[in-house]
Amino acid sequence: MVPPFLSNMLLKLTGITKRFGSLVANDSIDLEVSKGEIHALLGENGAGKSTLMNLLYGLYTPDEGTMEWKGEQVNIRDPRHAISLGIGMVHQHFMLVPVFTVAENIVLGTEPTAGGAIDMKRAIADVRKLSEQYGLAVDPEAKVESISVGQQQRVEILKALYRGAELLILDEPTAVLTPQEVLELGEIMKSLVAQGKTIIIITHKLKEVRHLADRVSVIRRGRKVATVDDPRAKSERELAALMVGRDVTLKVEKGAANPSEVVLQVEGLSAKNHRGVEALKSVSLSVRKGEIVGIAGVDGNGQTELIECMTGLRRVAGGKVRLHGKELTGLTPGAIRDSGLGHIPEDRHARGMVLDFTVAENSILGEQRQFSRFGFLDFGRMKQRAADAIKHFDVRPPEPEYLGRKLSGGNQQKVIIGREVLRGPDFLIAAQPTRGLDVGAIEFIHKRLVAERDAGKAVLLVSLELDEVMALADRILVMYKGEVVAEMPASEATEEKLGLLMAGGAVNA
Repeated sequence: MVPPFLSNMLLKLTGITKRFGSLVANDSIDLEVSKGEIHALLGENGAGKSTLMNLLYGLYTPDEGTMEWKGEQVNIRDPRHAISLGIGMVHQHFMLVPVFTVAENIVLGTEPTAGGAIDMKRAIADVRKLSEQYGLAVDPEAKVESISVGQQQRVEILKALYRGAELLILDEPTAVLTPQEVLELGEIMKSLVAQGKTIIIITHKLKEVRHLADRVSVIRRGRKVATVDDPRAKSERELAALMVGRDVTLKVEKGAANPSEVVLQVEGLSAKNHRGVEALKSVSLSVRKGEIVGIAGVDGNGQTELIECMTGLRRVAGGKVRLHGKELTGLTPGAIRDSGLGHIPEDRHARGMVLDFTVAENSILGEQRQFSRFGFLDFGRMKQRAADAIKHFDVRPPEPEYLGRKLSGGNQQKVIIGREVLRGPDFLIAAQPTRGLDVGAIEFIHKRLVAERDAGKAVLLVSLELDEVMALADRILVMYKGEVVAEMPASEATEEKLGLLMAGGAVNA
């Protein structure tokens, strides 16, 4: 039974259909959202969730169906029209100008003026008042490039509220947040609803749906398959089955590790970040054949710099990196890859693939020389490599000529993992391997990483998801302020213990 406060209809979508050529992204979807609720859209990557909300926000035009807003039928022409109605959207990839201040970003396009000039004092005061009103603490005068990802998300929310948004659409709002920031966002959402706002969250994270949402609509392959009036009455496994259409194994199944000789050795590694500040402080660690070593830590504690030093993407200030005893320090990224190192990067768009390349082209990145004859690429061999990756890593659609940017996030990640694994590296770095992915893709990737371990590979897992580190790793290291502050067998780790260490407490425990 729907609670009484959900009976005040704010938005009604009927028979919404959107096609892109032969692809039906949304297939006759009905959706009702009531004032004062948090309504979750749950579905796999590529299910059509973001497309549906982009239609509502005016980025696309539906081919069929009707939209009603506050009881009146509307044809939303563009985002400006949506904003004028009171609909705001925070996209997964933030749309902020890094060199502008928080206040400048929030008022951009609607700047207050005085005497024909922009009144920044008033803008700063307005933003400060708005942030205090909604409990979104952020410094209006800070440069966006200098604040955390969680604070940048607050800026995006304030940008929508500044323009009078009554309905906030949050697209994968926790995909790039730390566990602490996820909790903070939950409190912010509840506070916004208490002040009369309505929220739609696009997500695939089951815990968040059960914890935050009043109702959840499940979209699978472009169709709405269910609306659940009480998500807490459903188990995560039941929600996962609705989402992917089959039973999903939420627990990582793996036997005991059989580690042998050391493959990767890091000794006293030091490095500076892009601002010239010391980011790594004499870090030492090792990874053995046949084990997964997990690194836990809040984002920004040296994990990125560690990976970049190991892969040749950052200059090492001190210390050594060795693979099978051969020193990698100072080698080019290409030479390091040729030495037997595989790298699944934390940012699949910036460093994992070229979005305007095909699946076949992305499948050989870093190995172009091996796939060329007489100075020309051998497209036949490239397509065969892509076909192998598609077959063994379940890439959808199974088309070697499909553009990378048209793939869902999960399938983009499968292309990257397929490329790195099929190269046959002795040591594999998996950095945030499941960031932003749905349960089906996560299940698949976890199984592949365990399979690599069982095949005798050495795997280093770096993840902000504590559940993932605890489930996959055989041994866990904790990083804090550029140092490894603890090491323990995974069997001895608890969320409470790791969380305390990640926050800098009980470092000698």
